[in-house]
Amino acid sequence: MKKITDLPMYMQIYLAVIGAVLAVVLCTIVIWLGIDNNNRHLRAFATFTAMVEDTLPPASAGRERQSQAIDTWIARTHTRFALFTANGALISRALSPAIPFPAQITPGGYFDDWRGTRFVWQMKDRRILVVQFSTNRAARPWLFIFMLLALAFAVACAALPVIRRLTARLELLQQSVESLGKGRLSSRVEVSGQDEVGQLAASFNRAAGQIEALVRAQKTMLANASHELRSPLARIQMASALLAAEDSPLRQELLRSVAELDTLVEEILTVSRLERVDADQHAAFSTTDLTALAAEECARAAVPLTADHLIARADARLMRRLMRNVIENALKHGGKAVTVSLLADATGQAVFRVSDRGPGIPEPEMQRIFQPFYRLARDTDGTGLGLALVGAIAAHHGGSVWVHNRETGGACFHVRIPLRPPA
Repeated sequence: MKKITDLPMYMQIYLAVIGAVLAVVLCTIVIWLGIDNNNRHLRAFATFTAMVEDTLPPASAGRERQSQAIDTWIARTHTRFALFTANGALISRALSPAIPFPAQITPGGYFDDWRGTRFVWQMKDRRILVVQFSTNRAARPWLFIFMLLALAFAVACAALPVIRRLTARLELLQQSVESLGKGRLSSRVEVSGQDEVGQLAASFNRAAGQIEALVRAQKTMLANASHELRSPLARIQMASALLAAEDSPLRQELLRSVAELDTLVEEILTVSRLERVDADQHAAFSTTDLTALAAEECARAAVPLTADHLIARADARLMRRLMRNVIENALKHGGKAVTVSLLADATGQAVFRVSDRGPGIPEPEMQRIFQPFYRLARDTDGTGLGLALVGAIAAHHGGSVWVHNRETGGACFHVRIPLRPPA
């Protein structure tokens, strides 16, 4: 069962308003039926019936005379009267419907029915006078209660759109916050009003603008620095090619370092380009044969492949980079016993799996290895961006990446990519 706090905010406020209105209605009904009951008017009715008693003939008068006196009061007041002997014999004429003889007699007068329409008065000579007022009087409390309920319903109907309008602004703000959290730095919320919600929206827009400016400045600086590195790298590479033809260790080390720097710059530029594109902007996506890409990369690395024939909407260049990075990481850290598979799972997604026979990955490090520039061992070659780029490419395609240690030893990397239908 849902808690009240699990409901949307507008429903919580609406239910609070409805509860308050119902509480007011119930309290009013209790006051009407309890405090403002017929006992408050008992003295007035007793005075009235005492006045009627003073005008009636004595009990020794004939029945016809007493009945005529009662008929006179009926005509004057348009109220039903009945006069009984102490034994319950009807003295006045019978009315239709008949007024029953009271079940009990209480001195001082009382109301014989719960609706307060029939007042019983015991006269001094022990005769019983019953005054039955109009039943409209009995209907008045229920009419009042109906009016209260109708008013509560009207308040409920009027409150819902007002509350919905108030909380809709908060929902828009929440959506903008979630959008910003997903990397859409251009997310803003419309500022309407000068109340607390409007001020909060303005504060959010200012904070989002500052975050966007800082992130864009950092990305621009990183991209510019990477581009600037390309020129000296090209000159170093050209100079190394002009060195002596002999295969000296110094020349090999120089070429290896230049290649590593070139890979680092390329990966930095790729990450920078990915971060500049929103997740819903996939202009470079096209019909891509994932199996062909995996086969080419496995042949390049000389590792076996088990695959289904899978076609997806993807960026072929980025998917090739993803597969290459995962395979090269396994070869670098897990030895030569690397196996690769590309299969469709039950949810209709492609799962690219790379397993190795290396030492595995410590449990606390399994999430950190996908962070930029993080490496398990500092003496291992690499840029520290390979797996971070894998995670970024998978996220760009709406997928995910994770790793676990195999029971037989080694690590197993999984990349799940949705199989979007060809356009």
